[in-house]
Amino acid sequence: MTDTVLDEILETTTELIGKERSADVPPAQLSTAELHDVVQHRELLAVLVEEPLHRDEIQERLGVSRATSHRFTRWLRDHELAERVDGRFRLTGKGATFADEVLRFERNLRTATAIAPLLDSICDYHQEFVVTPFADATVTTATLEDPYRPVSRFVALLQESSTFRGFNTTHMVPPTLADVYDHLFDGVETELVYLPDVVDNLFETYPDRIRASIDDGHLELRTREALPYGLAIFDDRVGIAGFDEDTGTMHVFVDSDSAIARAWAERVFEIYRDNSDRIEPPARSDE
Repeated sequence: MTDTVLDEILETTTELIGKERSADVPPAQLSTAELHDVVQHRELLAVLVEEPLHRDEIQERLGVSRATSHRFTRWLRDHELAERVDGRFRLTGKGATFADEVLRFERNLRTATAIAPLLDSICDYHQEFVVTPFADATVTTATLEDPYRPVSRFVALLQESSTFRGFNTTHMVPPTLADVYDHLFDGVETELVYLPDVVDNLFETYPDRIRASIDDGHLELRTREALPYGLAIFDDRVGIAGFDEDTGTMHVFVDSDSAIARAWAERVFEIYRDNSDRIEPPARSDE
């Protein structure tokens, strides 16, 4: 078993979201002015990522003057970001990389802004790993008017799903919602990884239901000493939950149906599942 939660998350980073870490120092850093220059030309790079364009097509797509379109194409050639082929400007390998990176940068900033409540509630070491998979996710936060909005979102997705896998530092759903647990234990193929005290609490609260679900093969319950946040994998969507440190209540739930989010979630769950202990129900007192 790996030593820390961080070790396990790092194991899946490179293959899922392409974040390679290197000890090598780059030969030279771009200046602030150079970085600003690239970002300023984001829209130009974005249209050329789609297809090579004539100068007048660049002018029309971006809604700029003829003089500006000439300045744009001169900037591309001066920085070796595009070459002219059959009258059209086509990104070079360097140009395509610049375009991909500046668009990714913008997308990640937009995502970080959208899921800020989640980033504020999970470990610093895990924050960067959830940004790329959850671009364009649905973000549900608690409000003064409706403090249970994230729970309601989670419950709605659970009730539409025939399977459920996940891990969590506490109950995903308040134990008072008995009908939800009826569905979870009786109607859903479930794999859960919980902290030991949460597992103990579940056995105390729902001893017969949990025992029956495990005996019937509908529920696999596992435990481990450390978990970073709440992870939920449904039939069609995956989600992450953030919890209030003081009350333990869910205050944000972020979910997505994207392929990269599902691949990320399934790989992370697999790591934690493989590094956890399977729980067998305790013997009945009358046995």
